[in-house]
Amino acid sequence: MIRILSDRIAEAATEWLHQKIRKEYWGYEKHENLTIDDLLKLKYRGIRPAPGYPACPDHTEKQVIFDLLGAEKAIGARLTENFAMIPPASVSGYLFSHPGSTYFNLGKIDSDQLKDYAKRKNFTKDEATKWLAPNL
Repeated sequence: MIRILSDRIAEAATEWLHQKIRKEYWGYEKHENLTIDDLLKLKYRGIRPAPGYPACPDHTEKQVIFDLLGAEKAIGARLTENFAMIPPASVSGYLFSHPGSTYFNLGKIDSDQLKDYAKRKNFTKDEATKWLAPNL
């Protein structure tokens, strides 16, 4: 029960922080006044996809985020060898404010795309296959 509640609190905190970013920190929606229903229907401007979700399925990108932010030193969060976040009720992601940004699914990729991705990530084909298996 604690894990379920912790996950829900982390997601709620993410929603709250994203609203503060839109209204205060980045200030591109200063007068936004959305209802809970509007938030659930994603009627806000911008998106916040996260590594491991359909738009960016490669969990290894969390390492980039952690390194850029110094997450382990700053807040004590860390990553397992499979890039799960510790504590489990943690959230990471990218924020985009562009009015035309929308959520999307990567979908299936072909072997030539896998090969190109592996090359750009400096992965072997087997490593790329491991991280993108659901998309093959």
